[in-house]
Amino acid sequence: MEIDFNEYKLSSELRGHEDDVRGICVCGNAGIATSSRDRTVRLWSLEGHKYAASRILLGHTSFVGPLAWISPNEEFPEGGVVSGGMDTLVLVWDLRTGEKVQTLKGHQLQVTSVALDGGDIVSASVDCTLRRWRNGQPTESWEAHKAAIQAVIKLPSGELVTGSSDTTLKLWRGSKSTHTFAGHTDTVRGLAVMSDLGILSASHDSSIRLWSLSGEVLMEMVGHTSIVYSVDSHVSGLIVSGSEDCSAKIWKDGVCVQTIEHPGCVWDAKFLDNGDIVTGCSDGVIRIWTVHQDRLADSLELESYASQLSQYKRSRKRVGGLKLDDLPGLEALQVPGTSDGQTKVVREGDNGVAYAWNLREQKWDKIGEVVDGPDDNLRRPVFDGIEYDYVFDVDIGDGEPIRKLPYNRSDNPYDTADKWLLKENLPLSYRQQIVEFILQNSGQKDFTLDSSFRDPYTGSSAYIPGATSSMSAVSAKPTFKHIPKKGVLVFDVAQFDGILKKITEFNNALLSDSENKNSSLTELEFSRLGAIIKVLKDTSHYHSSKLADVDIALLLKLLNSWPLAMIFPGVLSEIIKKVTTNPAIPANLLTSIRAVTNLFKNSCFYNWLQKHRSEILDAFSSCYSSPNKNLQLSYSTLILNYAVLLIEKKDQEGQSQVLSAALVIVEEENLEVDSKFRVLVAIGSLMLDGLVRKIALDLDVEDIAKAAKASKDAKIAEVGADIELLTKQS
Repeated sequence: MEIDFNEYKLSSELRGHEDDVRGICVCGNAGIATSSRDRTVRLWSLEGHKYAASRILLGHTSFVGPLAWISPNEEFPEGGVVSGGMDTLVLVWDLRTGEKVQTLKGHQLQVTSVALDGGDIVSASVDCTLRRWRNGQPTESWEAHKAAIQAVIKLPSGELVTGSSDTTLKLWRGSKSTHTFAGHTDTVRGLAVMSDLGILSASHDSSIRLWSLSGEVLMEMVGHTSIVYSVDSHVSGLIVSGSEDCSAKIWKDGVCVQTIEHPGCVWDAKFLDNGDIVTGCSDGVIRIWTVHQDRLADSLELESYASQLSQYKRSRKRVGGLKLDDLPGLEALQVPGTSDGQTKVVREGDNGVAYAWNLREQKWDKIGEVVDGPDDNLRRPVFDGIEYDYVFDVDIGDGEPIRKLPYNRSDNPYDTADKWLLKENLPLSYRQQIVEFILQNSGQKDFTLDSSFRDPYTGSSAYIPGATSSMSAVSAKPTFKHIPKKGVLVFDVAQFDGILKKITEFNNALLSDSENKNSSLTELEFSRLGAIIKVLKDTSHYHSSKLADVDIALLLKLLNSWPLAMIFPGVLSEIIKKVTTNPAIPANLLTSIRAVTNLFKNSCFYNWLQKHRSEILDAFSSCYSSPNKNLQLSYSTLILNYAVLLIEKKDQEGQSQVLSAALVIVEEENLEVDSKFRVLVAIGSLMLDGLVRKIALDLDVEDIAKAAKASKDAKIAEVGADIELLTKQS
């Protein structure tokens, strides 16, 4: 059946964001608001037929996602914007001034969606709750799903609808659920109202569904090949969706009538009132698409976009399971093959071309172009441009990098092991261990091991299982280099001489201050303090310091009577709130956070640390963005230790909070390497051994893994690869 439809083409590109554009909000006549991973909200105003940047709204401390538009009223004469972020905050902005006028605190994890209900704001979060806010104050909160809530919308009827990682939608009248919509097979990520028909839902299962309010599926739209992040509808009956597959799709009567390719993931797509479409992409660009000839981009802009798209597609093109750019060039054909019919794939221009070795004529015969299809995951793995039945990851231990071992079932495993050990410059005494590894992981259980073998190079016997060898047991994929973290990290080294020197300075300052003179130490007390320091210094390596009651009383005097700025040398957990009160003094923060971190080395504190998790993490949450690198490292260590503890305790709620905090920290631009590494290890450990892997995936941990993997720092890249591997496991 012919469908009447005019194709959308590029109208304009809006550049300014420095990272992924995560959300789009159409703000009536005021323009468009967009949110980004770069922590900003930007407003774009219409000037003629084009949009131009008009305001940058700064206030979130991590990436910003959902947005909602407040129509002009008495409080907001030019309208307002509501934004939600990874930082757990909901912020309200006055567009007349561009200022933040309300900060709504209450959610424990990332805010995923915001909606307006009359004068109220309704927010949804990964913490599984919906919260209602009125005049900047919370009015009610309830657990709406047992898994992360990803979206909330208001229906014209006044009811609310939520979509969740539990794969369902729920219809709400007040805080009472009146219906559950079941049918999607994965996370429900986006929701929209379809005028006079029902509710649209976008899902990680790659589909879009239209539901009646009674829960009946009126239409299912299938065509995307990856996660569908967003969906929107227009009064014309058109539907637009944005997906991880780097496209926005236009649907009419359930049929995809156009696919608009993008140079990156399409996080959000919205219709303007005039029928134009706005898309937000992971390349940081907002694009307007139109069917009207008078609003089309000029030829130079169209050519530029075509070039961006071509370059991006080339960088992602895969041939035989490998990126095109990773294939060897034509020079690889100068190396003779090893067996008749051996295949090799090489790069020729923008294509991958397969060749087969002709043993009789001693040349490579061209087979033809290789094009990846939808069954790419079923293709034989490729290594150095050659297809194999298996390409194993081999971990030889001792901090060595993972080695690749290619193998065909028709090969002799002993020959394969010999050649591989020589190539990798490894001792031939490992031969039998490698053979057993190959047989076990290729499913050849009936193969008879040749224990009488004599090495052709050395004449020695084969390796016998159980014999002494310095090689660690080789292991099959998945192999993780840095996760999970076992055990905790502490700050054991105390600079006792420096502490005593600082106390001397503080005491002298008190003696010269008439108001605080009574708080100073007497000569006898100061002498006693020197003896205490000596005891601590002499016994710190054994953690067995013993102090008399009079010594404890003296230390408590310092803590309780000395001014705040002089607390630095002494630490007790009870003063956490005192030293973290604004304005916080870095020295106090550092000493107290390290003291709390050190509590993790003694199991008697575990229950206390678990019980007070929220207040401890909140108290020190400013540390990760501090310019003080020691504070950054201490907070990252605290996060890592909490991850280890809460995994052991199987505390899912606690793991969720720590994961959320870790994901916020890792986005910090100025985070030093060791701090970032520890936070990434915490994330990976929580995903591997904890209970929050699905939450991490919903929070787009894959993007974080990819960014880490691309790091120039080796250990950051390695743990990024660990996390990326976790995201690919079923």
